[in-house]
Amino acid sequence: MKRRVRVEIDVGALVRNYGKIAAHVQPAQVLCVLKANAYGLGVGAYARALAGAGCRMFGVAEPFEAMELAGVLAECGRSADASIQILSSVLPDEIPDMVAAGIVLPVAGREEARAISDAAVRIGRKARVHFKIDTGMGRLGIVEDEALAVVREACALPGLDCEGIFTHCPMAYDPRDPFTAGQIARFKALVAAAAAQGLAFKYVHMAASDAINNFPECARAPFNVVRAGINLHGSFDPNGRRALAVEPVLALKTRVAQVRTLKAGSTLGYGRTWCLREATKIATISAGYADGLPLALANRAQVLIKGVRCPVVGRVSMDYTTVDVSRVPDVAAGDEVVCLGRSGGEIVTPDDWAAVKGTHAYDIICSLGSRVERVVKY
Repeated sequence: MKRRVRVEIDVGALVRNYGKIAAHVQPAQVLCVLKANAYGLGVGAYARALAGAGCRMFGVAEPFEAMELAGVLAECGRSADASIQILSSVLPDEIPDMVAAGIVLPVAGREEARAISDAAVRIGRKARVHFKIDTGMGRLGIVEDEALAVVREACALPGLDCEGIFTHCPMAYDPRDPFTAGQIARFKALVAAAAAQGLAFKYVHMAASDAINNFPECARAPFNVVRAGINLHGSFDPNGRRALAVEPVLALKTRVAQVRTLKAGSTLGYGRTWCLREATKIATISAGYADGLPLALANRAQVLIKGVRCPVVGRVSMDYTTVDVSRVPDVAAGDEVVCLGRSGGEIVTPDDWAAVKGTHAYDIICSLGSRVERVVKY
């Protein structure tokens, strides 16, 4: 049986987006962030396509993701020339396996540096590390005031290849906020101070998708790597610039379950939040919040049926959603419904849903349900 709800991933669009990002930031390299199973869309298809397009640097959040990605890259013959970096944190018991597997590890403090060094010496191999500096995110990393001393001490430890240094921006989605400019200046000063003490790094990076669009200096020296996440999917934060002409990668589709004409005065859904002023043709579609349709779409958004925008009327349920199909001729059970994506000359994007929900596209993409079939289109 085919699933009623599916998300289609356009690999061609993904590869084109990667190419546009790479061209925009050159000569900096693009590190493609594929954490959380490529934001729930399937790390295998993403990694194979991006590796085939020339990507050699990948980022994940934690060790399980790193090993899963390593398996994919090995299958497609890219394990020897590609690096996988854990961008967040590594726990003490995880370190030996990660060092043995050749995963690039974050150093977020003295203790981590020593533990990684000890594991590398025991195993008899170098551990590649990037220093994770907290310049204002307040989440993980070496606090800025201690960074130079910690970096200097760690670089003297055996078994470490201290190849990189990086930080992360909490406000880069807003090009008008002054915090990011100050953060950039402070991080550049730290890198320069380290260099003055003979501590140079092969990789220096700060920009994720927001900074790529809003702070182009983060792709210029001393920076030589950018971390692309949401832009790979063709989405942006709603507050910033859109310097990249990327395109949506995914389409979320379902089918019509039933079509009825309901009389004036009928109410729709839990809470009876919509009352029909006149007799109206209503379609119930086979997708709800369990599939990733936000509750916030109720009475505020549209889906596409036969190229026509059909308003969502009534509350979104777990498995079904009701829409007004008065403008769609001959609509019937089984017809395709485009919740996200293009139909005819119309398009609905994750950014559109994010605006309705008051969030960002990451939230929309990561919320697609586990029963939604992932279909890769080449």
